[in-house]
Amino acid sequence: MQQRNHTIAKELIFQGYPGSQNVQLALFIVLLHVYMLTVASNILIILSVKADPQLYTPMYYFLSHFSFVEICYTSTTVPKMLFDLLRKRKTISAAGCLAQFYFFVSFGVTEDFLLSAMALDRYLAICRPLHYRTLMSHTVCRQLAAISYITSFCVILIPVIWMSMLSFCFPNGINHFFCDFAPLLKLLCSNPTISGIMFLIIGCISMFFCSFMILMSYTFIIITILRIPTITGRQKAFSTCGSHLMVVTIFYGTLMFIYVRPTGTDPFSFDKVVSAFYIILVPLLNPLIYSLRNKEMKEAMHRALHPLISLWKK
Repeated sequence: MQQRNHTIAKELIFQGYPGSQNVQLALFIVLLHVYMLTVASNILIILSVKADPQLYTPMYYFLSHFSFVEICYTSTTVPKMLFDLLRKRKTISAAGCLAQFYFFVSFGVTEDFLLSAMALDRYLAICRPLHYRTLMSHTVCRQLAAISYITSFCVILIPVIWMSMLSFCFPNGINHFFCDFAPLLKLLCSNPTISGIMFLIIGCISMFFCSFMILMSYTFIIITILRIPTITGRQKAFSTCGSHLMVVTIFYGTLMFIYVRPTGTDPFSFDKVVSAFYIILVPLLNPLIYSLRNKEMKEAMHRALHPLISLWKK
């Protein structure tokens, strides 16, 4: 077991960056382009939904919020990573690390709740079409979005407040490139069991609730689709939730691989690669999935970009 020096550390050092300075410079260039593309594509979805009356529906309302959260989610870690790639000493204050962890997890949980709200919307649209407009009104949509934000930021506040009352000890190196829970927990001076249990309970409850909502929604959706007599009708019904189902699969697949699978002797080596995929590429994949698979969204994006394209041609 690693011996802990109980001298309190006010500054933490990221140790998860591989390779020489040249390698890190190359990573900076690639990461910067991916981050800019991620932010731009999600902003485009938000502007398309806001500008196009044809997209004034609950599904696209939740999608615009989801895109906003994706921007916030990736912005909690990637700008700091870009900054660290350009310097030799990759440090962060203890308070800054806790703040990054809080917003990173809170926005991640908000995504989970929004995916649940989107699943509920698809369930009502397919299984309760006659009552859909009443059950999923604008007021209900705003309430579901507000609940997603408020609940996520409140429940994660509990373990973060507890961790803020503890101290970080030397050695103060984080075997990662951002402040994730597991490597952060290893730096606590006192017994981290309580913090780990609190975070595990809160994470399991929120994840179980959201996954249960999504699973039940799609169970009823599949049953309803199978009862449609024509193949064309089944394909049309399923196409309305195909993009959401793909995003859910990527979201939970990556999440479970990182946080649920058993850890080996060096749990952070390969997890860092998966985490990079999760916080950098997934926020870029989601708008691509919705834009490439959705005819209405593609047309709305084209209309939103048309003035810029015309200006560029001139």
